[in-house]
Amino acid sequence: MSAELAFVNLPEREAPAEAPGLRLRVVDRPARRRRPTLASALIAVLFAGLVAAAQMTLSIATTQDSFVLAGLRAEQRELTLQTQSVQAQLTGLSSPQYLAANADALGMVVAGTPGYLRLSDATILGPGASATGKSTVRPNSRTNVSNALVADTPLITNPRATIQGAVPVAGAGPTVVEEPVIDLPPAITDGLPSPNTH
Repeated sequence: MSAELAFVNLPEREAPAEAPGLRLRVVDRPARRRRPTLASALIAVLFAGLVAAAQMTLSIATTQDSFVLAGLRAEQRELTLQTQSVQAQLTGLSSPQYLAANADALGMVVAGTPGYLRLSDATILGPGASATGKSTVRPNSRTNVSNALVADTPLITNPRATIQGAVPVAGAGPTVVEEPVIDLPPAITDGLPSPNTH
């Protein structure tokens, strides 16, 4: 078998058309960078110094504000404690026991049975008698539970007397308070009574 070669004519390729405006040209050599001058170095150093000074100023101002805030908080705590102390004193002075003791010191008495006045016809309902010199309530008796808020507060009529009846005695040192004599039950010397068990 013989091989025959056949030549096929291909169409010729056309050369690409040149695009308008895309031509090569020689570029000038880039200009040399200028060295920083002394003036630009000084300006950079001055700018960095200004930024550092501004940062330090802000830091000092913030620190100062935190000290002022801590002082104000301490003052607020102190004022809160003073407010609570004054509130406790006010509560003690408005207590019924202190008011009754002051009323008793002023000579007021509590009537046993209250009387009423009817305004429509001016009739007295109840016993209709004035209170006697003896009060049915004794605010300063020894059986009452003492009020710690007003235990040492002087009474209105006698600044030397307190609700407990103690009278401060003038001395060289701090004020000494005479305690009232309290009758206590006799002490048990044999121990507490208990049953004998075996």
